[in-house]
Amino acid sequence: MDRRVIINADDFGLCDGVNKAVAQAHTDGVLTSATIMANMPTAHEAVKIAKELPNLGIGVHLNLTEGRPLSKDTCIDWLLDADGQFASSLFKLSVFSLAGHKIREAIRAELAAQIQWVIDNGLKPTHLDSHKHIHTFPQLFSIVYQLAGRFGITAIRWPFEPKELSQIPWPLTGVDGRKRAQKIRIMAKINRVQNPDPLKTDAFLGIAHTGKIDVNFFKAVALYNSAATVEVMTHPGFIDGLDPAKTRLLHQRKVELEALCSGKTKQYFEDAGVKLVHYGKL
Repeated sequence: MDRRVIINADDFGLCDGVNKAVAQAHTDGVLTSATIMANMPTAHEAVKIAKELPNLGIGVHLNLTEGRPLSKDTCIDWLLDADGQFASSLFKLSVFSLAGHKIREAIRAELAAQIQWVIDNGLKPTHLDSHKHIHTFPQLFSIVYQLAGRFGITAIRWPFEPKELSQIPWPLTGVDGRKRAQKIRIMAKINRVQNPDPLKTDAFLGIAHTGKIDVNFFKAVALYNSAATVEVMTHPGFIDGLDPAKTRLLHQRKVELEALCSGKTKQYFEDAGVKLVHYGKL
């Protein structure tokens, strides 16, 4: 059985340090895909980099928890602080996703604006995913599913991480990571039942191991993953421009970059006969 692995970098456009790392991880390493945060300060630079890397699949990293909105819909104010920046916790956002029609329409307008921004800047998105996995909230997933159809995007990230990834022989994970993976796995199952068409992968790797991805993790992906098509979530980056108050992944991003570019990682995938692809190749 052929095994295909998508290795995606989240947070493209977050800051200069992440943008530089994404370019390096693709040029010198095994990174095949990246998703742009359209409302971040260095998103334009991310677009420029993406256009210089034609073999890098580019998706949209939908975001309702950080930065300023792109849409002008006033209902989105419910999600903003006094300075006009997204300020909702994941719990508050999940509640708003169940709230009234006007708020859901404002969320739809903002997510549509982020996708449209990427398209208007000359890129054709291969897929959609989201910051903090917000698109897995079932009410938000239905909105994202409809937007994918509207914009002709054929794939949406399905963050179903098998519980076996938290057990030996996989690298050890923390309790928080296991709990996070479990919650997202439950919502992913619901989403697959409701709208299976754009879900192109059989599994997802990297939730329980967030903050712990290194060369040993990629060795496990090559050796122990049995799913035919999987996505691996990564967060490569240099510390330049990262705000410690907004991300728990600081020095870990450099570790992930080094792992993505490691000769050992490349050899593990080659020896295992794994085909590295992006969503546009499925």
